[in-house]
Amino acid sequence: MENLDSDLLRTFLAVADAGSITDGADQIHRSQSATSLQIKRLEIIVGKAVFLRHGRGIELSAAGRALIPVARDVTARLDLALREISAETVQGRLRLGVPDDHGKERLARIIADFARQHPHVELDVTCAMSTVFPEALKKRHLDLAVYEVETPGPNEELIYEDPTCWVVSAQASFSPDDRLPVALFDHACWWRDAAIRSLDARRKPYRLVYSSQSVSGVVAAVEAGVAVGLLGRSSLHSGLAVARSDFGFGPTPTSKLVISTCETDVTAPMAAMRRSIRNAFMDGAAN
Repeated sequence: MENLDSDLLRTFLAVADAGSITDGADQIHRSQSATSLQIKRLEIIVGKAVFLRHGRGIELSAAGRALIPVARDVTARLDLALREISAETVQGRLRLGVPDDHGKERLARIIADFARQHPHVELDVTCAMSTVFPEALKKRHLDLAVYEVETPGPNEELIYEDPTCWVVSAQASFSPDDRLPVALFDHACWWRDAAIRSLDARRKPYRLVYSSQSVSGVVAAVEAGVAVGLLGRSSLHSGLAVARSDFGFGPTPTSKLVISTCETDVTAPMAAMRRSIRNAFMDGAAN
């Protein structure tokens, strides 16, 4: 008989907590297909389905409900044991900046995992627009930050690339010849500048109908069918579609997610968080 391993239990818990394979995969930084395979393997080992599939998603089966407390207890005990026997005890304070406009769910999960692994680190997390972080680091208001740039600078480590594209609602019916309604960011940033350059390259009229400080705001306007918007491909889902080529948009850049630190000696919490973020994004790309 095969034994249950903690990796399968962690995948099971992530999917159960998220309520879907897709969202659970995001939480553990794996692909949807890799996560589905792990759930299938778990079900083969226990000999029963742990989830019931239906049109609205998934829910726990009776076997799954029985497994939940066991899985939580086992993984919690393993995490505690690792912390207690680990040779490295990271202590101190870390002022971290994370973007409000990219991968909030993934970064939130990374921070939660870090807090569990390094309970002696005092975390002070600021969630804001990417544009404010370089200045905050320069003034030493933050120790470390994750943010988006068009071109990484010398002290910015690239961890993820996300091509941008013009996006419309899957239900919208804009004409390329009409005065195109557009949703843009309302902060002076490279996203807005890139969008305007791409619009100007069309040499056709457009009108700004919606401004937002965040990606979620632009996504909402596009989903509602009131405008087109420049977004990263990671923001696409079944309700959105890439605008057709006959709209004639000019080229759009690739957004680059980077890690950067303030210009001070790297502390143990800074180094540990940098490793956690880097490894999570590398694992996500590999899976």
